[in-house]
Amino acid sequence: MTDIRIAVVYHSGYGHTARQAKAVAAGAESVDGASVEFVAVEGADAPWELLESCDAIIFGSPTYMGGPSAAFKAFQDATSSAVFAAGNKWKDKIAAGFTNSASRSGDKLATLMQFAIFAAQLGMHWVNLGLPPANNSSTGSEADLNRLGFFMGAGAQSNADEGADVAPPEADLRTAEHLGRRVAETTLQFVRGRRASGDA
Repeated sequence: MTDIRIAVVYHSGYGHTARQAKAVAAGAESVDGASVEFVAVEGADAPWELLESCDAIIFGSPTYMGGPSAAFKAFQDATSSAVFAAGNKWKDKIAAGFTNSASRSGDKLATLMQFAIFAAQLGMHWVNLGLPPANNSSTGSEADLNRLGFFMGAGAQSNADEGADVAPPEADLRTAEHLGRRVAETTLQFVRGRRASGDA
């Protein structure tokens, strides 16, 4: 089976988004042939050569004040010289995203949309969550996958007064695992197709 490398690149302020990132990584690693590089960013420094060697990059950040954290935004901005101006080294990689905040919405969609636009600027192919919204009827449950109803990527909600040992809840972590698995499966299909056509 074709081997692929997936990077989970994230910033976490208090540990909640790191827990979500680990779930994304676990989902990706559950797919045969996929390996995961776990990359925490705190600003403009990043392992650029490692990221260039990956077939897919999944972006993650808490949502602060309607967008990604400042630390993650600094990483994004650094790609303008490290990736884009250096020959757009991430062109045709697979991309996806996840985010967490204390509120059920908390403008998480704005963060996911910024990730998708960021990926588009770098010529990457965006993978959505691929789940219908859940917990939106009388038969719904807080235990449902995609209980928060996001399409663009994986959303999680962590109560502001709970630590990363208990939040985000299990349903959101399983949703994150689903995203990681979906990205790995999509990346395998993409890489196999490219290699079969002789474009690798």
